[in-house]
Amino acid sequence: MRYLIIGLGIYGSNLAMNLADMGHEVIGADINPTLVEGIKDNISTAYIIDSTDEASLSVLPLKNVDLVIVAIGENFGASIRTVAVLKKMQVPHIYARAIDALHESILKSFEIDRILTPEQRAAKDLVHEMELGVSVASMSVDKDYYILKFAVPAVLEGERYSSDELLKPYGLKLVAAMRPYESRNILGVRSSGLRLIDISAETDETIEPGDVIVCMGTANGFRSLFRVIG
Repeated sequence: MRYLIIGLGIYGSNLAMNLADMGHEVIGADINPTLVEGIKDNISTAYIIDSTDEASLSVLPLKNVDLVIVAIGENFGASIRTVAVLKKMQVPHIYARAIDALHESILKSFEIDRILTPEQRAAKDLVHEMELGVSVASMSVDKDYYILKFAVPAVLEGERYSSDELLKPYGLKLVAAMRPYESRNILGVRSSGLRLIDISAETDETIEPGDVIVCMGTANGFRSLFRVIG
């Protein structure tokens, strides 16, 4: 896919390089020459432009990319105006970063494809990690429900995955479970990863140290689990 990322600060530049590393074609743009200079060798093309100016934006290949991501965060006005100009130019697919609730509310009025809130998501993940004591990846399903992926807490070790009582006290639903594994290729190079575990009602599989589980539930349900673990 081809991506255009406008705003090459810490968030935008990392996003651009990660997408490029995955094999996507990435075009970057920023008003700051230093930021453009710092990333130009890691992505396909980088432009120095004022994205709030329609004439400047018209230089970019807006019709030839699959998605435009407005990653501007700190300059609230520049972010809003850039999205407004892109909508005026009838760019079909736009993602935009929001740094606070007001920013997010204004972006919603433009009816863009997606609003990115990396700071809020990182804060939520950190809170979950501090409560649980392990690394956590989270995703919001809606305003009430979350999906969390985390290492199995010691309090659950030895329990059967098929047990109806495993997470029932917390109102959580077990979605998937994984176990670490290690292998070597024909050259003897070692690699590691996670493999899925059978969690069907018929399994006798029990929870082992190092297992990783994915659960869905409410914030209150996860808090109940975290309190028990704590």
